[in-house]
Amino acid sequence: MVAGAGAALIIAALAGCSASNGSMSADRAPMDAPAGAESLDGAVTLEAEGAADAATGTIDVDRAVVTTGDVRITVDDPVEAAAEAVRLTQQAGGRVDQRTENPGPAGDPESASASLALRIPADALDAVLDDLRELGDVTSVTMDATDVSQQHDDLDARISALETSIGRMTALLAEAEDIGDLMAIESELTTRQADLDALVQQRDGLDDRIAYSTLTVGLTTVAVVVAPEPAPEGFWGGLVAGWNALLFFLGWVGVVLGVLLPWLLAALVVAMVVVAIVRVVRGGRARGADAAAEAADGDARVSGDPGDEARDGGPSGAEASDHGLVPRA
Repeated sequence: MVAGAGAALIIAALAGCSASNGSMSADRAPMDAPAGAESLDGAVTLEAEGAADAATGTIDVDRAVVTTGDVRITVDDPVEAAAEAVRLTQQAGGRVDQRTENPGPAGDPESASASLALRIPADALDAVLDDLRELGDVTSVTMDATDVSQQHDDLDARISALETSIGRMTALLAEAEDIGDLMAIESELTTRQADLDALVQQRDGLDDRIAYSTLTVGLTTVAVVVAPEPAPEGFWGGLVAGWNALLFFLGWVGVVLGVLLPWLLAALVVAMVVVAIVRVVRGGRARGADAAAEAADGDARVSGDPGDEARDGGPSGAEASDHGLVPRA
């Protein structure tokens, strides 16, 4: 019996949610009906109401519009202009979502630039845009307005339905006694609460986009155009141009020589060291060969080689023969 009662409670909760959705659909049905459609009691609905509103002048269309824009401005100093744009935005109650500044190198100020993503209150967008035009020369402006009224109304309806459903599920949770029923209701309640949180977050983001327009501002410098040098005219003009070209060439030659000179000196020192080492090695080898030759000559003299005696001035063969012819006493 308890389990059956719990199941009945859950079914009743789901039925209540369905009834709530049905009542919302029923409330919207007259608005979706064509003009001139009659209700159950035969009275004309929208046509009569529209005529009454037109007669009294009380028609008020509340549109939800998301406005985005892009502005490109040429200024003298992009960094300084960016600071001024930020000041104007904050003065109007807006904020800066993104800021990028590139001052450029010291020798090339023409490459300086800046980019801003400004969030400006929708009712102050035109005034801020007029102030930004005073910063420099506006080269391009692009504005886009998107009507999100239907999307916003749909989110409101879904959030309202979920809040009603969560309230009923909370009441059922307080009355449930069976553990199975409690777990089922808590699971369903958790799911619907998560859906509600997601929808509320979407609506808050949409409200922020509606309340604050997004304006992207690009700031660049004025490009300085350098006039080309006039072409030489006549003989003297050609002579001057040739002389200037020669000086320019000699200047580059001097630069090249200046770059290569340290390397050439280092290479010369290395070559001198290599030559000195080679000479030392060769001199050592020559002295070793001479010492070996002298040692060989000394050994030959010690052994008494006849050839050496002849080379040292011993009696030649003719002298020996003459000596033999001398008569003995």
